[in-house]
Amino acid sequence: MQNLKKFENLERKNKGLINLNPIQTGGKLTKAAKKALVEFGDGYSVYDISPGLELMEMPLIKKFIQEDLPNFLGADIARLTFGAREGIFNVMHSIIKPGDIILVDGNRHYTTITAAERAGLKIVEVPNSEEPEYKINVEDYKNLIKKHKPAMILLTYPDGNYGNLPDAKKLGEIAAEFKTPYLLNCAYSIGRMPISAKDIGADFVIGSCHKSMACSGILGILGINKKWEKTLLRKSKIYSEKEIEFLGSELRGTAIATLMASFPEVSERIQKWIEEVEKAQWFSKEMEKLGLKQLGEKPHQHDLMCFKTEPFYEISKKHSKGRFFLYSELKKRGIAGIMPGLTKMFKLSTFEISKEELEKVIGAFKEILEMNNEK
Repeated sequence: MQNLKKFENLERKNKGLINLNPIQTGGKLTKAAKKALVEFGDGYSVYDISPGLELMEMPLIKKFIQEDLPNFLGADIARLTFGAREGIFNVMHSIIKPGDIILVDGNRHYTTITAAERAGLKIVEVPNSEEPEYKINVEDYKNLIKKHKPAMILLTYPDGNYGNLPDAKKLGEIAAEFKTPYLLNCAYSIGRMPISAKDIGADFVIGSCHKSMACSGILGILGINKKWEKTLLRKSKIYSEKEIEFLGSELRGTAIATLMASFPEVSERIQKWIEEVEKAQWFSKEMEKLGLKQLGEKPHQHDLMCFKTEPFYEISKKHSKGRFFLYSELKKRGIAGIMPGLTKMFKLSTFEISKEELEKVIGAFKEILEMNNEK
């Protein structure tokens, strides 16, 4: 029991700092969500909203899942999943047979691969253009579709390394031309920018609520075209109301409570996406003035960016703290989110960080460079 006392006062290390971490910037809870987190913190206390054991027996949650979320996603049907990766697996497992081929972009997240492996699928990748832009040309899907006749195609929008936004709508047209099911992984876009599965032409869209929808994790969101309803939402033969692919139960508790509490603000903030893009482009230019190089598409169209940072790497070779010096120097200046030990290349996000805070970040990078180059 003595050893367990160290867990009594757990605290976040980066509390109160400017946080540039891409997997956290879009998941910051709203004031309403923080209140809901405390209110529904007890396990399954979401049941107190309404009597009954099923989410669809709770009128408020039923409306949210059956009306609000489909409208938000531009989809016919919505479901909540145990994270975006589970949603990807749910789709693969339902509509593709083991041994079939799935065509994915070369910038895909590793969970796309593990989900496909778990479903017993063969994987073919559409290559990117490599450094410096790492672009995915969706026209490259055509020849590979003709050659491999995949059971499904997948596009990451944007990818989690460079923040590139390929032409998802054009790929929707290609998918329709070849009558191939199309899954769009929007873990870093749904909740940050407007996304409509119908406008894009995707059969399925996946989102990450704790990454991009101001929700306490872990929670994913899945938008579905109604033509896949009987396949993906098939029911148990023994428990007739239970959907097999979701193991008979959607996620509940604090995750859905905070998602619902944040939803009004999330629905509003996606309308300001152009401002977020303009801010990210400004930040990229300021970083490059320091001798750092933004990788990925230019002009950049997303808040998630990757920088090649050779000047910091050169300093790390001589610094007493080695490659951990940058993390330490940034933290002294009230900045977090760059992974410890990274100096040669790192990614960050400017989402919902004010211009004034980003100016402080630019100033900190400049000061660290100047201070260490004088030595």
